Order: sequence, then C-alpha cells, then structure tokens
Amino acid sequence: MHPPPNPGRLRLGLVTAMLVALVATGLAIITPAIAADALLSQGRPASASSVEGGGYGAGAAVDGDNGTRWASAYSDPQWLQIDLGATATISQVVLNWEGAYGKAFKIQTSPNATTWTDVYSTSTGTGGTQTLNVTGSGRYVRMYGTARNTGYGYSLWEFKVYGTGGSGSTPVPSPTFTDEVTHHEFQANCSFTANRPDDPIVYPGLPGASHMHTFVGNRTTNASSTASSLLAGATSCTNPHDRSAYWFPSFYKGDQLIQPTGNQVIYYKSGIRDYWRVQNFPQGLRFVVGSPTATLAEFRDSPGAVEGFECGNLSHSWDIPTNCVAGTQVNVRYQAPSCWDGVNLDSANHKSHMSYPTDGYCPGSHPVPVPMLEFKIAFPADGDLSQARLSSGRGYSWHYDFFNAWDNPAILNALVKHCINGGLQCNPRGYDLYKPHRGAALTENFELP
Repeated sequence: MHPPPNPGRLRLGLVTAMLVALVATGLAIITPAIAADALLSQGRPASASSVEGGGYGAGAAVDGDNGTRWASAYSDPQWLQIDLGATATISQVVLNWEGAYGKAFKIQTSPNATTWTDVYSTSTGTGGTQTLNVTGSGRYVRMYGTARNTGYGYSLWEFKVYGTGGSGSTPVPSPTFTDEVTHHEFQANCSFTANRPDDPIVYPGLPGASHMHTFVGNRTTNASSTASSLLAGATSCTNPHDRSAYWFPSFYKGDQLIQPTGNQVIYYKSGIRDYWRVQNFPQGLRFVVGSPTATLAEFRDSPGAVEGFECGNLSHSWDIPTNCVAGTQVNVRYQAPSCWDGVNLDSANHKSHMSYPTDGYCPGSHPVPVPMLEFKIAFPADGDLSQARLSSGRGYSWHYDFFNAWDNPAILNALVKHCINGGLQCNPRGYDLYKPHRGAALTENFELP
C-alpha cells in the first residue's frame, strides 16, 4: 500500500513543471521586487531640471497622490531627481506617466548627484504605468528624459523607487479624518515686553548695536540672549511653555514710538501642500525673515505670501499707509520660510539654513518641513501717517526675527501634530472652536493630557 501523497511535494512539483514549461516556450519570467523591499521615495526631497508652471513642482511626483504631477518645460533633455537621504540598494522603479511621457529616457543612480550610472535605458517608452526591475545603488535616483512622445514636456503623476537602505524613514501617511480642511495652524499669542536697540541673532553680545526693535514673547530677550537663557526666562505668551523670542522693527509716528497693545498673533502654519508632513522646530533654531534693506519690489514679491500693511478697508499695501481712518490701526503680515536644511540652527546670514517651499514642496537642499511662522502685528496708529516709519526705514523694510525656545518640545510637538498635521484652526492650547469634536492638544492649563 502506497503512502498518501504529500501536498507540499505535489505543489512544488507543479510549480517546477510550470517553470520548465515557461522556459521551454521562451517566455520571460518577471520577478517582482523582493517582498522586504520598501518604498523609499515617497515624501523625499525631489528636484527637477524645470517646471512647467505653478502647481507642477517636482515634489508632486513623490507625494503619494495620483492627482498631482510634475510637468517639465517643453524641451529635451529634462530630469526629475529624488534624494533618498542615504545610500540605498535599488530593485524597482515605477513610473506613472501622464499623457506626456518619455519615449526615450534613462533611470540613473548616483552617490553625489554629480556622477550618474545608468540602471535602465529605453528608446521605446510606452507611457502609462511602467514597472522597471533594476539593479543599482546610490543616494540619488533620477529619470533622465532625452525624447518626448509629444510636443509637451515630461509629466509624471508618481515616481516610485523601491529597495533597501536610504534614509530609513517611513513615509508619513495622509490623514484619514473626514472633516473638510480649510486651515492647518495654531496661534501663539504674545504681548509686548520691551523696546531695545538689540538683536541677539544679528548682533549677539553687542547691546545697542541694532536699530530699535520691539520684543514680544520671552521677557528676558536682549543682545546677550542664548537658547539657555531664553529657556530660563519668563514669557508674555498665552502658552507659558513658549519661551521663544519674537522681535521686529519698532514703529514710529513722527518721533512718537507706537507700541503694539494686547496680544500679537503669531501663527504657526503649514507652508507646504502636504501639511501632515510638517515637523517640530528643533530647539534653538533661529532665523531672520525679510530684510531691512529690501526694496518695495523685494518686499512685495517675497516667495512667501505677503499681505503687507492694512488698515480699515485698505489692504495689501507694500508701504505704511499715509492715512488710516480714525479708530483703525495699522496691521502688517508677512510669512517666514518653512523648509529647514535639517542640519544648521543658524547660518552666516541667518537665512541660508532656511528656504521657502517651491510649488508647495520643500526643495532638496532644505528637505525638512517645519512650521511656517506668520507674524500679524497691530500698531495702534490712525489718522495722518505720512510721517510714519519703521526704525529700519520705510514700511517695506519690514522684517522680523525668531529664536525658538519652547521649554518642553513635547508641548510644541503636540500642537504641531494636532493642529497643523490635523488640519485644524487652533487657539494657543490647540482647540478648534469650529470643530469641537476633535478635542484639544493641551489641557486648560496648557499641559499634555
């Protein structure tokens, strides 16, 4: 009597027979990417040789959204490049083309974004979704197009790179809540503390070296302030954990110094399209926004959204209004860069370590999205303002400084996650009045729940 057949052995024999048959008929066996290989490209910094226009930035091809795309200029060659953050072994590339696809293109890898190695090449591209099994390694991967199939440029909905290694970070998934997202912000409301001719970022340790500045937030800010001294100081902010220093040029009406009254609104917002990717400020980060030597055009055309000066029904003025209706006040709003280089807490010009997003995505040189600050400062001045000025000059010399010093990074992180990543419009404790069912980031005492 024969023993019963072994099911496992039968399945193995069947698979072997099928493979032999495939080989015998000359059919190619396509091996998928190894199961352990991961999607390395999503949310990584991307750059391109060109962009067709606003809304078609390089980052749109690595955001995991098949409704956004990168589109290039209408010429050859063009390229789209992804920084994986560290050396990776690449096993598969997936290109999801829009109608304007590459007829001839290469997939290349590089250790330094300078020297490139071809891992795939074709002159008969088909468009659609192309899954390419490749073998190569590098920190950078790019699609290098040399011939287009249409008179338009190259356009990719998604450019996905699979393999092992890279930055090791897991792509941040988009949110799953069903609320309509109209805002992604919270407020840091801080009142006046002092007027001083000091600037601890531009002129550290040199009291009196600067033009007059008006300070809000940390009550101890002066020319000698450091990250440590700020953390040890008190604050005028509604949230007692915000020991950060915020300052800007003082406002004068003739020779009269006009001080802002009450809480000044400093928004922490998302400056990027994918607001759920915004990360916490690193402790001690500092930077300057705008320039005291800016021209009107430079102020008006800043990469951030510039609302400029307003009073009464007047808005989007690039200089201080010459007259404001009695009972109104002069407001000024100006946005900060929101992409950090991920390394430096400061730089020689106090700006280079920060960058504005491009088309809603952080550039490869500044890959870390952090909160976008927007100062909204109100000066109680009305009537004839023809002699009004800033301590730095005309209204378009408006600028401001920020020195991060939240005494508990977990508090700031909770606000970022709940309000910015969560698509809410929050007050200083992380509560959205219009969406009460979402709760608050902090307790009534501004502590973690």
